[in-house]
Amino acid sequence: MAEPVRPPGRRRGIAGAMADVWPPRGASGGALVAGPALWPSFATRLQDWVRAEAGAGRLLPWVPVAFGAGIALYFSADHEPVLWASAAVAVVLCAVAVLMRRHPLFPAAVMIAAAASGFAAATVRTAHVAHPVLARPLYGVSLSGFVEARDIRERSDRIVLRVASMESQRNAITLARVRLAVRKGAAPEVGSFVQLKARLLPPLAPVRPGSYDFARDIFFQGIGASGFVTGAITTVAPPQAAGPGLRYAAIMQGLRDTIDARIRARLGGDERAIATALLTGRRDAITPDVNDAMFISGLGHVLSISGYHMAVVAGVVFFAMRALLALIPGLTVSHPIKKWAAAAALVAAAFYLLLSGAEVATQRSFFMTAVVLIAVMVDRRAITFRTLAVAAMIVLVAAPEALVHPSFQMSFAATLGLVALVQFGLPRLLATPDSSATQRIALWGGREIAMLLMASLVAGLATTPYAAFHFHRITPYGVLANLAAMPVVSALVMPAGLLGLLAAPFGLDGPFWSLMGWGIDWMIAVTRWVAALPGAVGRITAFGIGPMVLASLGLILFGLLRTPLRWSGAVVLAVATVWAGATPLPDILISGDGRAVAVRGGDGRLHVMRTGKDVFVVKEWLAADADARAPADSSLGDGVSCDEAGCVAASADGRFVAMALRPDAVADDCARAALVVTARPAPVSCAAAVVDRQRLQQQGTLMLTRHGNDFVVTPARAVGTDRPWWPAPSEAVEFEPTLAPRAPSARVQDATPPELEQGVED
Repeated sequence: MAEPVRPPGRRRGIAGAMADVWPPRGASGGALVAGPALWPSFATRLQDWVRAEAGAGRLLPWVPVAFGAGIALYFSADHEPVLWASAAVAVVLCAVAVLMRRHPLFPAAVMIAAAASGFAAATVRTAHVAHPVLARPLYGVSLSGFVEARDIRERSDRIVLRVASMESQRNAITLARVRLAVRKGAAPEVGSFVQLKARLLPPLAPVRPGSYDFARDIFFQGIGASGFVTGAITTVAPPQAAGPGLRYAAIMQGLRDTIDARIRARLGGDERAIATALLTGRRDAITPDVNDAMFISGLGHVLSISGYHMAVVAGVVFFAMRALLALIPGLTVSHPIKKWAAAAALVAAAFYLLLSGAEVATQRSFFMTAVVLIAVMVDRRAITFRTLAVAAMIVLVAAPEALVHPSFQMSFAATLGLVALVQFGLPRLLATPDSSATQRIALWGGREIAMLLMASLVAGLATTPYAAFHFHRITPYGVLANLAAMPVVSALVMPAGLLGLLAAPFGLDGPFWSLMGWGIDWMIAVTRWVAALPGAVGRITAFGIGPMVLASLGLILFGLLRTPLRWSGAVVLAVATVWAGATPLPDILISGDGRAVAVRGGDGRLHVMRTGKDVFVVKEWLAADADARAPADSSLGDGVSCDEAGCVAASADGRFVAMALRPDAVADDCARAALVVTARPAPVSCAAAVVDRQRLQQQGTLMLTRHGNDFVVTPARAVGTDRPWWPAPSEAVEFEPTLAPRAPSARVQDATPPELEQGVED
């Protein structure tokens, strides 16, 4: 028996038909283009549109949207919700939704229940992974434990240590896991039991208010601190067996090392680093200039194993397996070889997931690919909004924290745009009436090029709000770079890599790595060419979470709605764009440790006072300010005067901001500056506004905006915040949202110091 033909869908009536297309199939469009007298009233048309949007099968894609809204609400809470209360509310609301399944308000009940379920799922997930988190730096900590993971990086290596014992004079808690940087080439094998001494630091808080929370990220990875090894690493016999989880990790790490060694035998430099990143997920050995060029050109997504890589792996295996099976006539006639090929592709995707480390972003990509392949195996349409909804629900239930990660947001935004393109854009393109001209264009691949161009454009536009929010830049030439490089990556680089993996056990993999290297050389050449084009770096000033959420809503409306109501998404996107552009720039930025202060001068640019150990923080501040300067740029010190006691700089209004490093400098700065930043207690008689260590430890990085003679303070951590990844201090102090000098402003309007007039930085 031949492959079964896909059974026809169930009859859904006019509501189901309107849910797919607008106007409904078979409906006359004359009423929509006739004179005003024949047009129905706007209210009537609006009711028709709403009725169509609420038709059969239209509810499912909105469930993960509501579920994600509940997760977002959880992460916006000031303190940890009560687990039993969150779960009870979710259960009750789900029961109410079931009882209302025949009520007209059933869709609203489902959305409310889904939001409550998302909130509860995030609460349960946090309770499940809860572990101690380091609150303050520790020196000379003695640690012992199993090595769970190892990253080979360009300048140093990094390990994740599952702590068995922890000894420190200043700390009584024992952390579950720590991430440590080690000397290049000194990282021990995964699964080994080691003893070492290290300096531990608390998880990195947001480097500016509203930016990405690194502490939250590593909390959900089970890591309570980061740091670096300060002495020798000693491998000893473990006090107990490693366990199956560590043995599996050791096997997979050994497999990755073997693959990297085979690639290293044929390739070197960035070729080897990118090839390893594509196959095993290791991407830390890529040189900074190539890494920056990749992201500037819009090809940075190639370095992170995502839906594209999963789709290529599954697609290559699917079509190769189906082609091989088709060579056997008996199988083609009597067996469903398409389903067999889909099953083989699913196995290959699962292996690729395990080989690449099974990070959350990769898991999300695998779930999406698996849903598509399973749809093929059960004779369902593979690329639909329902498929996307199911994949999103699987990811959000398994890892609710993925919602606030840039990779999830960008991946699903791009996928939503591509699914909408497949559902609505491509059918119209392919349905163009044939003519001799269009036939000739099609024969030369015109439609394929048009589809690739449209896909790159749609995916790029869909991810723009998230790239602007998280990375403060857009890629004006992203479509050009993707058109030039991605066909080579898809047709040469990835297939050659897969063939290399298959041939490696037989020692025949060398030619395939060379082919892979040629394709990577082309990709690198494209990225450097595009990155060097005028205006290639589209820098965007930082904006708040509000415009990003509104932009997400606009994309969802534009993608999921079927009737003309979808254009409301464009209106929402326009409002979000205006809102983001109206975000004011801060006048002063103060790092969480008080060792870096950026002051906006009269030229409108940031001038930085720092101790020299905060390159990452300054880099992020400049990126958020759409400033092209590097942290090492000497112009950052223009108008800044420093000595061993501290630094001072003038703000745009002529008032001075001082960073006091020694106790004897605090008194002098209090008399002359409008704002003093110090890691030491300031005297009560200080005339200036003061930001001291207590405030910085409690609120983290501060962003100050001038309001008359006062400053409006926006902290990285709001007052009253108490979350597991950033516990509240034992002795919390209430701080005012505004910061004012303690004496009249005349006290601080002294003449400009000679050092500032000369613009010298000592």
